[in-house]
Amino acid sequence: MINGDIMYAIIRSGSRQFRVKKGDVICVDLLDAEPGNTVEFREVLFIGETGGAVKIGAPTVSGSLVKGELVDEVTRPKIQSVKYKRRKNQYRKFGHRQRYSQVKIIDIVS
Repeated sequence: MINGDIMYAIIRSGSRQFRVKKGDVICVDLLDAEPGNTVEFREVLFIGETGGAVKIGAPTVSGSLVKGELVDEVTRPKIQSVKYKRRKNQYRKFGHRQRYSQVKIIDIVS
């Protein structure tokens, strides 16, 4: 941190991108780790400070990473979906429940 500005980063986990800063808790796709373990996100796309200093990756910022602690595994509500074919008397209802990992951001290393 320079001049007390808050540092933030944009990371990629799975197929999604997240804007994170120290202390944030995010839900990412299920990670293969135990709760309490440290995880590292090496795909850092952007690092910036609220004061204006930025590092833009091409495609990632080299030598930087975001450290986080795996808090818990959570499940979101079930998503219901229906397949239906008109005039054929075919109707199928199914659902999917995605599992996520909650990660608390510990540090941003640039």
